[in-house]
Amino acid sequence: MSKQLFSDFEPVSAKAWKQKIQVDLKGADYNDTLVWQTNEGINVKPFYHQDTLENTLEVAPQTWSVGQIIFAQNADAANKKAVNAIEKGAETIKFVVPNNEIEISELTKNINLETTNIQLELLFLDTDWISKVDQNISVQVDPIHHLVKTGNWFSNLEKDTEAIKKTVATTGCLTIDATTYQNAGANNTQQLAYTILHANEYFNIVDTSAVKKVIFNVAVGTNYFFEIAKLRALRALFDSLISEYNISVECVINAIPSKRNKTIYDYNTNMLRTTTECMSAILGGANTVFNLPYDAIYHKDNAFGERIARNQLLVLKNESYFDAVNNPSDGSYYIESLTNQLAENSLELFKDIEANGGLLKQLKEGTIQKKIKESATKEQTQFDEQKIILLGTNKHPNKEDKMKNDLELYPFVKTNPVKTLIEPIIEKRLSEQIEQKRLKTEE
Repeated sequence: MSKQLFSDFEPVSAKAWKQKIQVDLKGADYNDTLVWQTNEGINVKPFYHQDTLENTLEVAPQTWSVGQIIFAQNADAANKKAVNAIEKGAETIKFVVPNNEIEISELTKNINLETTNIQLELLFLDTDWISKVDQNISVQVDPIHHLVKTGNWFSNLEKDTEAIKKTVATTGCLTIDATTYQNAGANNTQQLAYTILHANEYFNIVDTSAVKKVIFNVAVGTNYFFEIAKLRALRALFDSLISEYNISVECVINAIPSKRNKTIYDYNTNMLRTTTECMSAILGGANTVFNLPYDAIYHKDNAFGERIARNQLLVLKNESYFDAVNNPSDGSYYIESLTNQLAENSLELFKDIEANGGLLKQLKEGTIQKKIKESATKEQTQFDEQKIILLGTNKHPNKEDKMKNDLELYPFVKTNPVKTLIEPIIEKRLSEQIEQKRLKTEE
């Protein structure tokens, strides 16, 4: 029946559509009126057509799991929280482990490692501790991210390099934490280029034949279709990278909502933001989605915020059927076009940075930090001019909203004057300046 229906209509070319639009514009310029440019330099057109899609990137479908992050300051307390989260629907648990005094057996007791995916994100680098971890548990440690975020290695370049070689030999796994690039204000092209450069730096260090899996920790912003395309482009770029090394490596993407657009005022809107960001992550092909509690930037960990965050994912999976279709964004001309353009632009930037010494060299020179600052400043200006809107903060704020007595955590950039090897890349939210002014004027 559907074939007969569509055969009744003649196909319409992209040229015909554009001619029709230009007639309706009544003399107004097509490009000036309907085409707009993003911060990545991509021109977004009013319509997309199969005729104009030069090529499509092959992106394999992925299944996704509901994740929860638990800070493991105390092994027993963290384990109890994990067991409860699994009972409530969490399928992947990521323990953030602060030091090597934590007992792995205590963290994982009463958890079936065959049915629940356990990840350990280490805030330290200890190869002896790592060697004791069960092979079913994913160990994530990223010295380059530690350098990017703090300005220093865990120990020094030589020791960290040797340690990551041993870690890969033991676990077969590399971790690329790219969240700081997004949270600091890098645009999508920069995020992708820096992330692949990040991976390439490790490939230049370790025995690539020992690498079986690379885990990417990625922050997802609120630009819905661009974030879908970003994750798809990341897989395509990684496939290109490993083909150059002639290796076969599993690509795993952990996605979490960005902190950059979260606010302390009208905080319930954070739930709307994280919902669309999780949707982008799922449609973009993330393997695990870790939601960010709506109050994470100003409240300590609490059962209510964590339950709401987990339930958002459970609703998407079990009631909105976001796991019912494989690769649902495949075939969308708009998303396919964005994926291509982001991949191409990121590859150009990747090649330019590689030709000028690579990521570590440009971090040492401060070039990467400068470029991210430029992007963040541009975005901040757009926010200040209300070209970027955060509802309840820079548009339609609730003047009666009071937050001064509700802050359990300091939600702004912290200054910590210590000696660093390089300038660290600082994460900063768009709304910080407005919020600080409002807090000072609260009665």
